[in-house]
Amino acid sequence: MRKLFLLPVLSAMLLAACNSGNGAFSDEGNGAVEVNRIDPTDWYVGMKDPSLQLLVYGQGIGDAEVSVKGAKIDSLVRLESPNYLLVYLNLKGAKAGDLPIAFQRGDDKTIVKYQLKERQMKGEERMGFTNADVLYMLMPDRFAQSEDHPAQIEGMNAYVEDRSMPSLRHGGDLEGIRQHLDYFNDLGVTALWFTPVLENNSPDSYGGKVSTYHGYATTDYYRVDPRFGTNEDYRRLIDDAHQHGLKVVMDMIFNHCGFEHPWVADLPAKDWLNNPEWLAPENQTEEHMTEQRNMDGVTRVSDLYRQTSYKLTPVLDPYASEVDLGETVDGWFVPNMPDLNQRNPHVIRYLIQNSEWWIETVGIDGIRMDTYPYADRSGMAQWMKVLDNEYPNFNTVGETWVTEPAYTAAWQKDSRLEKDNSYLKTVMDFSFFDKLNQARYEETDGWWNGFNRIYNSLVYDYLYEDPTHVMAFIENHDTDRFLGDGYPGQDKPALKQALALLLTIQRIPQLYYGTEVLMNGTKAQTDGNVRKDFPGGFKGDTHNCFTEEGRTAEEQEMFSWLSKLLHWRQGNETIIRGYQTQFTPYKGIYVVARRWHRNCVMTVLNGTNHEVEFDWKRYAELVDGQNEATDILTDRTFTIGEPMTLQPREALILEF
Repeated sequence: MRKLFLLPVLSAMLLAACNSGNGAFSDEGNGAVEVNRIDPTDWYVGMKDPSLQLLVYGQGIGDAEVSVKGAKIDSLVRLESPNYLLVYLNLKGAKAGDLPIAFQRGDDKTIVKYQLKERQMKGEERMGFTNADVLYMLMPDRFAQSEDHPAQIEGMNAYVEDRSMPSLRHGGDLEGIRQHLDYFNDLGVTALWFTPVLENNSPDSYGGKVSTYHGYATTDYYRVDPRFGTNEDYRRLIDDAHQHGLKVVMDMIFNHCGFEHPWVADLPAKDWLNNPEWLAPENQTEEHMTEQRNMDGVTRVSDLYRQTSYKLTPVLDPYASEVDLGETVDGWFVPNMPDLNQRNPHVIRYLIQNSEWWIETVGIDGIRMDTYPYADRSGMAQWMKVLDNEYPNFNTVGETWVTEPAYTAAWQKDSRLEKDNSYLKTVMDFSFFDKLNQARYEETDGWWNGFNRIYNSLVYDYLYEDPTHVMAFIENHDTDRFLGDGYPGQDKPALKQALALLLTIQRIPQLYYGTEVLMNGTKAQTDGNVRKDFPGGFKGDTHNCFTEEGRTAEEQEMFSWLSKLLHWRQGNETIIRGYQTQFTPYKGIYVVARRWHRNCVMTVLNGTNHEVEFDWKRYAELVDGQNEATDILTDRTFTIGEPMTLQPREALILEF
């Protein structure tokens, strides 16, 4: 994600924030030893790794002695802040139920009943998303609102829900999504990727014009943002999605948190964050303040503030300077998103456990990790290795925003291109996105332009250890929409070509919400213009794209076309398992084929603005004695070997 916001004032509401968790433990005693919060809020017995880190918060808790019945204490870690205490437990042999943990200072004692739960299933039984799936990405704030959505949530920092303002909250919620699960079945997608749903308790900024509606400034890692609903609502949505045959992918952010996270107001240790020096009161004086120009304006920060360069190449550059690498990895994403230090073993352990907790608690089927290379590489590899050991069939995709295949491939698990294994199973194909968005405006010639760009990107698939664990897309929440700002239907042929290619090549395909009904927009003014509300998702909408009756004729034609393609793709062994063959674009025609046993699928794209004759003889190696091919998009049949004319920018998916 690439959104910038004004630096908020340090929150004075630390205690309230620390009490905002689920409260999944109870305490008893005289209360002389204050325990306000424990993360994780509860845990599970029967994990392969029986160790558990408890991050305990309470005024003066740091010097307390700890004892526990039913488990073993491996170690206590007393941090620089006196208000935090790390308790490392060994749960080998522990039973589900209340685990009494005593915190004592002299004769004063508080006993916390920490809850241990049974796991719903073994880690091996949790199946992640694969290339058999099609992911549908949506923003909860912009998709649909339930009838009982509250106008304001008590206790949250100042915010406004105003649908006329592209960068403020619009009021979508989890229940609104749940009420439209049938829509995803009708469309034909098989997995849902929500942008982050965790608490973002940042006040509106830029004079009340900008908010963290997008979810990328976490202020509580164990709590769904109450504007979206509760943890129980999230679990209910996921359970119902599973009943509809839909997987759910959770968006996470380990590189940074939100400025209003309690850690910022009361830093557990000075190395909990990267470059935290500028937060010290003595560095907030007028003589230290400078203007930091960001994409959304000017922010006043201390001259000690260090921001990332947004350049990811130094992370893998064998010649990288220390200053370049330090700016990328240790610089803050923006002033109101503190940069977490994953080199601190306690920080990375906290984050690792948080992933496991959400998998166990709500049953997510995958993780999408934001800003992957910005975080410490070895820390993230440790996270991935732990998840792979506990959940070997789970899947995680990392955002690796560089448009060269060699860079992306080096981040994939077991890559031969890097000596340090990332253990990251799936990477995002920004090369495909970049080349496709150039090709759409060009005529495909005999060398470099048009679909030659896609051909010349896919030729580097030999760099990947597993091309079936590469996620491809044509647009997302951080890019211009494929249809741009023009009349939504004018680029429909190009959109159909892009989708035909995306859904048939050897990739995990990801769609962006609303493309199926021709939603458009660019980032020229604000990111909010590519994150518009889904028509019909909110009370008072006169245009409802959730139903056939509510769509325009043009929207319905696009929806039906894509739905037919998506339903055909479901369970299609040729697309899921088939060997891929591509042909150098010839006379403006680009062909990618998938073969499985004697079955063949040919994606045929006319990359020109004029009619082109299709020469079957050039593709004879695919035919294998077949006489007839059917275009699955139109049900037209073609006699193999006979002349065939492709219309300008036509897309065919031929099956035989």
